[in-house]
Amino acid sequence: MNRLNQHSISFFSGVDPIAVMLYLLLVMVGFLNIFSASYQEDLPLLAFEQEYMKQFIWICISLTVAVVILLLDSKLYHMYAYYIYFGALLFLLMPFTPLGRAVNGARAWVAVGSISLQPAEFAKIATTLAVARLMSGYSFSLQNLKGLINVGILLFLPFAIIVLQNDMGSGLVMSSFLLVLYREGLNKWICIPLLMVIALFVCSFLFTPIFLVTVLFWTFVICSAMMTGQWQTQIRFGAVVCLVALVLYSVSFLLFDGLLSGYGALLISIALGFVVAVVYAWRKRFTSLFLMLMLFLGSMLFVPTADKIFSSMQPHQQQRMLSFLGLQPDHSHVVMSKTAIGSGGLFGKGFMDGTLIKNHYVSEHHTDFIFCTVSEEWGFVGVLVVMGLLCALIYRIIHIGERQEEAFGRIYCYGLAAVLLFHVLVNIGMTTGLMPVIGIPLPFLSYGGSSLLAFTIFVAIALRLDASPQNFSAYNR
Repeated sequence: MNRLNQHSISFFSGVDPIAVMLYLLLVMVGFLNIFSASYQEDLPLLAFEQEYMKQFIWICISLTVAVVILLLDSKLYHMYAYYIYFGALLFLLMPFTPLGRAVNGARAWVAVGSISLQPAEFAKIATTLAVARLMSGYSFSLQNLKGLINVGILLFLPFAIIVLQNDMGSGLVMSSFLLVLYREGLNKWICIPLLMVIALFVCSFLFTPIFLVTVLFWTFVICSAMMTGQWQTQIRFGAVVCLVALVLYSVSFLLFDGLLSGYGALLISIALGFVVAVVYAWRKRFTSLFLMLMLFLGSMLFVPTADKIFSSMQPHQQQRMLSFLGLQPDHSHVVMSKTAIGSGGLFGKGFMDGTLIKNHYVSEHHTDFIFCTVSEEWGFVGVLVVMGLLCALIYRIIHIGERQEEAFGRIYCYGLAAVLLFHVLVNIGMTTGLMPVIGIPLPFLSYGGSSLLAFTIFVAIALRLDASPQNFSAYNR
């Protein structure tokens, strides 16, 4: 019996108390806000129909699961990382079965009786484990093309399935792993095409194709000049290519008028001009310019697909995107969300006294828009406290990751921190109108069993890895 007690104590002795305290405070704050936002006076206080009672049950389940995770051997998470990943992929496919359920146009839920789970929330944990397992291998290197491709496959598979579920918000969370890759030595120049794709998608709604082509081309020419210092040569090259493209555009438009649209003629001129530019850069051995031209080609190939991606969105998602870009007036609940946030003032209206929240002027005020409840009832001071707790937890997880003696634990902790940071920035950004509404919860605060359970497991695994014997010496530093 004594040996069993000593064994159990050893499993908990290295658990970071600060991270545990921050987690418990956030869960408690989340429960209080869900209670305030969802309380129905016509129902008994402890009725299961009350949303906060359901959340309380999920809190109990999450804490129980966390204790179980802390009791397991930390080596299991490394050993079974790939198995967990493939299991998560199968779980992601379940919404396409008869057990699947659609919510707000996204078929991303699995319903078993009265219990509904969102597989995408748990896929984030599995993907982090798999990425950590892959990148902690002795022969792995981000400077190696094979390593980059393998990581890309691990991230792309869950992203593709989630997007097929029409849950773009959860899919975009996978982009947060760029922070992990950058921390582990990813070349910053590789991030340029990825950032360019995002910028192009947004700019394709605001500018004409000709303007986009011109700005992109000169951006890459200037970047090449900055890398090589050959400003005069690069600028002359850019001017010649633009002149050639203009002549080719005029000729192709005149010759194929009636057969091609203006955009079609533009594509032909771009293609021919690009061939001329690549041949010139190759013959002159302008390596940096050649690289920039290839990035330019990859970026321009994305432009025609932006329309298709936008068309595949749900009508309410299209409305949110256009409203965010200022192309249509915003008649959505974001207006009321910002009003509720502003009405809280410095100290708020008081617990359960939020008038806009209570009168349901803000929809989803206990789920994705829980930040409005915090702002209206607790005011600016309450917002600072909540954001301070979230930032402190993210910082603590990064601190835990830095003191890991094994790469697996460090990479996993950075993956957790990146996902948390993405959720916090996007959720608060969309409630304040700084980002489009893509429907992702605020960690530990938003109502929802899947989110709370998933993030609890996420954090518990990090704490278990940190509490492993090989980190005891690092823990005291």
